[in-house]
Amino acid sequence: MSGRGRAVPGSFPPEVLVQVKALACEPPAARDLPLSRFSCAEIALEAQRCGIVAAISGTTVWRWLHEDAIRPWQHRSWIFPRDPDFAAKAGRILDLYARRWEGRRLRWDEFVISADEKTSIQARVRKHPSSPARPGRCARLEHEYTRAGAWAYLAALDVHRAKVFGRCETASGIAPFDRLVSQVMTQPPYRDARRVFWILDNGSSHRGPRSVERLTRAFPNLVPVHGPIHASWLNQIEIYFSIVQRKVLTPNDFMCLEEVQERLLRFQEHYESMATPFDWRFTRDDLMDLLRKINSQDQLRYAA
Repeated sequence: MSGRGRAVPGSFPPEVLVQVKALACEPPAARDLPLSRFSCAEIALEAQRCGIVAAISGTTVWRWLHEDAIRPWQHRSWIFPRDPDFAAKAGRILDLYARRWEGRRLRWDEFVISADEKTSIQARVRKHPSSPARPGRCARLEHEYTRAGAWAYLAALDVHRAKVFGRCETASGIAPFDRLVSQVMTQPPYRDARRVFWILDNGSSHRGPRSVERLTRAFPNLVPVHGPIHASWLNQIEIYFSIVQRKVLTPNDFMCLEEVQERLLRFQEHYESMATPFDWRFTRDDLMDLLRKINSQDQLRYAA
C-alpha cells in the first residue's frame, strides 16, 4: 500500500479481482443496499465494507470491469415472447420479407406493405428563435416552448420497393387507419394486384378478426398479416419511423402544426428519391435459433 492508503498497481491477488467482478454482477438489493444499480465508486466502497479489500479506487474497479465489458450502471429492457404462436406469426412475416408465402415464391404482382401509426407528434413553438450552428458553436434551441397541437402520423411502406405512403390525422383509430389503407389500395399497382399483404401489429385500430373482415371486405385482394404481441421490431415501418424521428422531428422546432404536416409529407418524397429497400437479413432460421436460446435461458432461470 502507498502512504495515502491506495493500493499499489499490480498488488492485488487474483482472487480479489474475481470477487470484485462478482460483486459488480450482483444487484445492490442482494446486499441490502438502497440502490438500483452500482457505480464504480460504489462497488469500491462495498468491496471495502464487506472486507474483500482494505482499500481500492473506483478507477481501478473501472479498469477491471472494462476488461470483461461489465457495466452494471447500464441496463436494457427485455421482454420474453408471450404469444404461444410467436414462432408461426413471426415466421410468416420473415417469409414475406424474403418474398415467400406458405412455401411459395411471391409473384411479380404480389406486394408486401408494412404499416403502423406514430402518435402524438407535437408542434413545439419555441419562445425565442433558434440560432444556427456557427464555427465553434453548435445550433442553439430555446428550452421553453408552447404546444400548438399534435398529429397522428399513419404510414405504410412497400418493403420491396421502398415506397412510402403517409397521412396526418388529428387522432388515430379505425377510420383514420382505413383511410390510409384506401389511400394505398385505390392506386396502381396495388389496386389491380393479385394480393397485397399488410403486415400489422395488434394496435386497436387494426387487430382481431373484425379488422380482418373489415379490410378484406373493402379490398378482397388485401391479406392482413398480424405479428405476435410485443414484436414491433419485426415491422419494417418502425425502421422508417426511427428515420423520421431523427431526420424530421429532432429537434422539434416548428412554427405551427401545419408545418409539421408539410415536413412529414415532403420528407416522404425526399426519402423515396434516394432510398432502397432495407437490407433485412434476419431470417426464419435466425428466429428459431433466437427462440431456442431464449428458451434455454428461461429454463436455466427457473432451474436456479
